[in-house]
Amino acid sequence: MKRVLLMYARYSKRANESVFRLLDDLSGAALNQDRKSHYGSLAGLAAHIVGATLYFQSLFRASSPAAAAALEASGGLKTPHDKDLSEEEWLELRRIGTLADQATIDMIQALDDEALTVPVKLDWYGGDPESVPLCFLAHQLFVHGTHHRGQVSQILDSMGIEHDFSGIDLEFLPG
Repeated sequence: MKRVLLMYARYSKRANESVFRLLDDLSGAALNQDRKSHYGSLAGLAAHIVGATLYFQSLFRASSPAAAAALEASGGLKTPHDKDLSEEEWLELRRIGTLADQATIDMIQALDDEALTVPVKLDWYGGDPESVPLCFLAHQLFVHGTHHRGQVSQILDSMGIEHDFSGIDLEFLPG
């Protein structure tokens, strides 16, 4: 289980870095333009991906002292919430995303299989279930990021921007 989660955590970090590199080449106006997605702009989608990572990490921290210690580097980080991100806010979002992705890798590396099964209390699903294993929630974090990177990919396609990050770049079961 740990090896698979670590594989996906590393993949998510590489995929997010790829998305940010592509989006770095866009003007602020292009980043902030409403693209009719639920999160509006490409900057909004990127902020949601990073913000959700920090949210999931807050749930992990609350459930496990070992997870909290491993996630120390991303503790207290907050994403910019302006509708239109300035260049400085974009760079800060990128920095926070990089730290958060590495913290997820660090957490998975630090936890053993038993620690990965600790129950994490949820505040959604209407309380049913009231908790899920940490490994399940980690998987949901990776699926969430993949879903929203797919939205970014579709928007870039509609803009005619060539990219190649929509494939899954997995280093299958790293040691």
